[in-house]
Amino acid sequence: MKLIVTEKNQTARRIAEILSGGKAKHEGGTRSTTYAYMEGGDEVKVIGMRGHVLKVDFPEEYRGWQEVEPRALIDAEIVKIPTEKTFVNNLKKLAKEASDVVIATDYDREGELIGADIRDIVAGVNPEASFSRARFSALTASEIKEAFASPDTLDENLAKAGEARQDIDLIWGAALTRFISLATNRLWQRFLSVGRVQSPTLALVVDREAEIAAFVPEDYWQIRLTCRHGEDTFTARHTAERFTDETAAREAFDRVGATGEVTEVKTRDRTINPPAPFNTTSFLAAASSLRITPARAMEIAESLYSRGYISYPRVDNTVYPPSLDLAGVLKSMQGAQEVGPLAGELLGKGQLTATRGKKQSTDHPPIYPTGAPDKGKLSSWEWRIYELVARRFMATVSDAAHARSTRVDLDVGGEPFFARGDVIVTEGFLRYYPYSRKRDEELPPLSAGDSVEVVDKEIEAKQTQPPPRYSEGNLIQKMEELGLGTKSTRHNIIQSLLERGYVFGTPLRPSQTGIAVSRALEAHATTVTSPDMTATLEQDMDAIVEGQKSLQGVVDHSREVLDGVLAVMESQKEEISREIKEGMRGDTVLGACPGCDGELGTKTAKKSGKRFAGCMNYPECTTTFPLPQKGSILATGEVCEECATPRIKVLTKGRKPWELCLDPDCPTKPKRQEKAPAGKADTATAEASAGEPAGGGDSKGADAAKGDDGEGLENGK
Repeated sequence: MKLIVTEKNQTARRIAEILSGGKAKHEGGTRSTTYAYMEGGDEVKVIGMRGHVLKVDFPEEYRGWQEVEPRALIDAEIVKIPTEKTFVNNLKKLAKEASDVVIATDYDREGELIGADIRDIVAGVNPEASFSRARFSALTASEIKEAFASPDTLDENLAKAGEARQDIDLIWGAALTRFISLATNRLWQRFLSVGRVQSPTLALVVDREAEIAAFVPEDYWQIRLTCRHGEDTFTARHTAERFTDETAAREAFDRVGATGEVTEVKTRDRTINPPAPFNTTSFLAAASSLRITPARAMEIAESLYSRGYISYPRVDNTVYPPSLDLAGVLKSMQGAQEVGPLAGELLGKGQLTATRGKKQSTDHPPIYPTGAPDKGKLSSWEWRIYELVARRFMATVSDAAHARSTRVDLDVGGEPFFARGDVIVTEGFLRYYPYSRKRDEELPPLSAGDSVEVVDKEIEAKQTQPPPRYSEGNLIQKMEELGLGTKSTRHNIIQSLLERGYVFGTPLRPSQTGIAVSRALEAHATTVTSPDMTATLEQDMDAIVEGQKSLQGVVDHSREVLDGVLAVMESQKEEISREIKEGMRGDTVLGACPGCDGELGTKTAKKSGKRFAGCMNYPECTTTFPLPQKGSILATGEVCEECATPRIKVLTKGRKPWELCLDPDCPTKPKRQEKAPAGKADTATAEASAGEPAGGGDSKGADAAKGDDGEGLENGK
């Protein structure tokens, strides 16, 4: 029997369908991920896993947080345990009958590591099995058939590079998370996490917030006119653009008369080149501009890939390989609604030439469409992602756009003004990729010497603005620039920061807890918040792939660096604890108390252990409100317009953040069938759960440290 093993069930189903010509049968019950068919008289079975089949952890004796010092984890043995025993047991059962095993996991460091783990599991129960590796970038019939017709072997160095990253993330994440959590007495669900990539990424958001807080705005004034020529009106601005002296601005404003004269008209044509092909970072940034979070966008992209609609979405490459049939890609799209007719237009061009980005690699091509899904069978979000990928591909093989810019200079009462117009003359790629297109700004036909009427004038006081906060898309781009994380993990890092309550909002803002943890690490363990260590590790990973360094050597060096970091932190444990605890107090203040001039804060009931919002002036003021019992709670700084109580944001793992005010009887909330009676802070009010969304779940504190690449690290107890 031949056994084919993939990372996911959808991939297994797709491969079985292609290789069997649609004759593959699903075996087992509804939860089974096995498909079978016959090939030349021999039985073939395809089984899908669920991502990593094994995860790294420490032996049981190291899992007691309060019994084992964090430093002991640095040199502790690392073991591999099944992520889901059912999947591993099913794999072993089939492996015993297999003579040939084909590894068909994704082709990158993570996928190669998963493939190596699968190989080791199979070899453990069937030492006689032979192994091969199928590599592909798209789940299309032609590519899958070609990959299985000429299989390769596992890239051992690539797998070792992935394993080194996995081990280092475990060691650093677990040791530092345990140290910080113990130092601040924040255990179980309340633990404070630290990560090799997570912490320098958090520092970027915290440092930007500090820049904004330290920014000193400067006043300036602008003068704007509304002018008319014939039947057309247009806007003109003073050439000074920014007056830094109000008196000078007022004097210029007063000199503006009822008419002005055109002194010069300049026209310039320019070319707007098509964008480069999508790699993971540029794709996630584009999706973020459509208000789709990077984590959600990647989840959808992976689903579309596994169903054969787009190519592999985890790539650095921005140059299509010569082997990619550009016309063939367009033909594959023609059955899709909306984008299909546009693909047909481009096919009429004849010869197709694609744009090229700055990053070129040979593992996978940039992201491109590989099929034509039925729009009615996709969710609205899935269609938006597919359409984004399809339109980006079409843009990369279409012509440049051409724009015409016009500048009109005016003399109005002796004061110089100007007006600008900008129109698209030739659509080019903008016809296919309209996301970045700006609205045309047309000026009336004007010539030097023409007179214009001033129908309105305005002087506006403004201030310079601080640097903007990071959007999720911009933060991913900054992470790539600094070498933080990988194409496969950056979106997960940001999602972890959100789920752990270190950052919140759109754009991203750090919570007081996030600021406290980041500043303490920056002061006492600079290595942890600096991107330098992570960048060095990336170089080490590349060296492992090239065979220049060993897995063990890279991991041991990382252990030595961590040992030095922990030595410093242990010597300054009291300062670290105090600084974080003091900084975190800001997150316990929810807003002004409506019952007095005090503040409402997050408190915990003595009897039940439940949290509630209570006045800091207790016992003088006994105002209390129920709080949700699950998730992190952050103050928004806003007050409900209906009930005048503070609004809070609730961050729960695996869910979209949600906001609510504190008053359970507020008209903005749906009425409850039963309402808990008012009572003391440690009884009914404390135990009530205000505004929980349906289907509540809890963010378990057992897996207290999560690796930067999404690997479970240990059970925190």
